[in-house]
Amino acid sequence: MHYAIIAAGRGSRLDSEGAAQPKPLIDIDGRPMIRRLIDIFIDNGAEGIAVITNRSMPAVAEYLRAIAPDLPVPLRVISAETPGSMHSFHRLAPLLPRDRRFVLTTVDTIFKPEAFSRYVSDFAADSTAAGYMAVTDYIDDEKPLYISIDPATQLIDRFSDTPVAGSPYISAGIYGLSPKVLDILRQCAACGITRMRDYQRALLTAGLRLRPYPLGPVIDLDHLTDLAEARKIANS
Repeated sequence: MHYAIIAAGRGSRLDSEGAAQPKPLIDIDGRPMIRRLIDIFIDNGAEGIAVITNRSMPAVAEYLRAIAPDLPVPLRVISAETPGSMHSFHRLAPLLPRDRRFVLTTVDTIFKPEAFSRYVSDFAADSTAAGYMAVTDYIDDEKPLYISIDPATQLIDRFSDTPVAGSPYISAGIYGLSPKVLDILRQCAACGITRMRDYQRALLTAGLRLRPYPLGPVIDLDHLTDLAEARKIANS
C-alpha cells in the first residue's frame, strides 16, 4: 500500500494561539504528529510515502528530509503553496502509483492505530469500491462534512455541509482510493475546484462507489484546546 499526507496548511489557528511549533511537528505521543502517521503507515505495509508541506513552514520539510534516510521505505517530500486541500492532493498525485491503491490523510487527523489497521486491511481486500472514506461519529470539527448513506447499498450517496437525518457520521479526513479517482482529480483541478469536499462530490457525480468506513473516535487537531483529547485518543 502507498500512502500520502497533506501537510500544506498554514496552521494559522494554532499559530495565533501561541503554538511553539508548526502543526505537523506538535508532539502527540512522544512523537511529532507527522512522524506518528509515518510510523503507523510503515506498520501497515507502506511501500512508499509522499508528503506535501507548506513552503511557509520550512522546518517541516527539513524534519522529513532528516528522517528519510533512516526509514525502511521511500519518503518523498514536496513543498508548495496551494489554494486548498484538493489542490494539495493534485500536487501529490504525480508521486503516487498509477496502478495501485493508496491511502491519503490530512496531517492533523488523530485516530487509534488498531482501527486504522482494520481499515487498511478491509480496503485492500475490497476490489468493488473506488474509495473507502473513513467516517467518525466524533464531531469536533469546525466545518464538518456530513455523510449520507444509502440504506440499500450501504454506500455514500451524498456529502453535506449540514447534518444528515439518520446518519451520525462525518468525514474523518482519511481516504482510501483507487487510481481511477486521479482522472477526476485532474478534471476538478482544471475547473478551479479547491476543496476536498467538492472533489468527493465530483466522485459521486461520476458514479464511483464510495464506501463509508466507521473508524471510531477521530479528532481533527485545529486548536491547542484539542491537544488533550488528541493525546488521549492517540494513547488509548
